[in-house]
Amino acid sequence: MRLIIAVDGPAAAGKGTLAKSLAASLRLPHLDTGLLYRAVARQMILAGLDPSVDDGERTAQALQPADLLRDDLRVPDIDRGASSVATQPPVRAALLKRQREFATESGAVIDGRDIGTVVFPDADLKFFVTASAGVRALRRYQQLHGASARDEAALSALTAEIEARDRKDAERPVSPLRQADDAVLVETDSMDAGAVLAHALAIVRERFPL
Repeated sequence: MRLIIAVDGPAAAGKGTLAKSLAASLRLPHLDTGLLYRAVARQMILAGLDPSVDDGERTAQALQPADLLRDDLRVPDIDRGASSVATQPPVRAALLKRQREFATESGAVIDGRDIGTVVFPDADLKFFVTASAGVRALRRYQQLHGASARDEAALSALTAEIEARDRKDAERPVSPLRQADDAVLVETDSMDAGAVLAHALAIVRERFPL
């Protein structure tokens, strides 16, 4: 099955987990585009650049596959750095071609923040995955510290940080985060990863019977 499926949504809503599982279930390639921006931010920091003020275009153009495999891309400073470089039009332009080439030949499940609105506006199917900021903060915190970890002060600070990033992503002038008009909304506050996958697969199979 050659399909292009766009999965968009804010940070820690579960879009990456859904996209990866959906791709495996449908035997399609998967691309986490957020990882591209994280890798750009990390490479800039390693080069002594500040993602919040320095131009990341050359770093984006020089990005290598191995840069996406680092184990230090999902930490708070890279969260902030990725959000900053994502506001730079030259960086987005440098990564746009890479994203489109990835899916064009054999189809793919691609997750990010502007896949259904900018990267693949004509995708065969679009999902917009979201959850409340508090739920997303808890997921991100436990991802970093363990499934049973809970620190109310840290969670409060992380919730505020996620809300600030949501505003920044939604208000940026280039490719802002928003739900595509034809996207299927998936709210994951009360759904675990298995339930979200089952729901999405049912929609795929309804629209594209095997």
